[in-house]
Amino acid sequence: MTSDKPAVGGRHAQRPYPKGVARRAQILRTALEVFATEGDRKASLRKIADRVGLTDTGVLHYFGSREELFLAVIDERDQASRDAAVGAVDPLEAIVRTVRHNMDVPGLVQLYVAMTAAAPEPGHPAGPYFEGRYTELRSAIRTGIEVMQAEGRARTDISAELLARLLVAAVDGAQLQWLIDPDIDMAEVVGALVTMITSPGGD
Repeated sequence: MTSDKPAVGGRHAQRPYPKGVARRAQILRTALEVFATEGDRKASLRKIADRVGLTDTGVLHYFGSREELFLAVIDERDQASRDAAVGAVDPLEAIVRTVRHNMDVPGLVQLYVAMTAAAPEPGHPAGPYFEGRYTELRSAIRTGIEVMQAEGRARTDISAELLARLLVAAVDGAQLQWLIDPDIDMAEVVGALVTMITSPGGD
C-alpha cells in the first residue's frame, strides 16, 4: 500500500507525491491561520483537522507529531517575516521590520515563545530545531554587521558576533515582554538597540 505522506529525507527516500505535498501545504496554511488568531493555547489540533476535513491522526500523518507540526508552522511564520523584510537596506532594518510584522500575529508569537521555552527539555524536537535556527540566524546577522562595520555604518568597539547575539536576545526578550504587556512597542525596543549599534563606537 502506498502513502501520500511526504518523504522526510535520506539517500533512498521516495520522492513525495504531489497530492501529499499539496495536502501538507494546505494543513500548514490552515494551522498558520489558526495559530495567528488564537495562539498556542486556544488553537487545537482538532480545530485544524476539522478545517481541512481530516482527523487528528490524519493531520499528524503529514508531520509525525504535534511538535513537528508546530515547528513547521514556525518555519512558515519565519518565511512570512522574511517576506515582510524585503527591501530593507541592511539586516538591522530587516530585523526591525520583522518584529513589526510579528506584532500583527500575536498567536504565532505565543507559539514561538512556547516552543523556545520547551526547547531545553531533553529529547524535545524543538531542541535541535532551535539550536540550528539560532546558529543560522546569528551567522546571517553577524555577516551583515561585519559588512556594515567595514563600511563605517556600525560601531566597531563590539564584535559583530556579540552584537548579533545581543540582537537575537533582544528580539526574543521583547516578544516575551510584549505578550505580557501588549502596550510595549517591541519594534521600537529593538529599533533602539539597532540605533545603538549604528551609533559611533570606539575604533
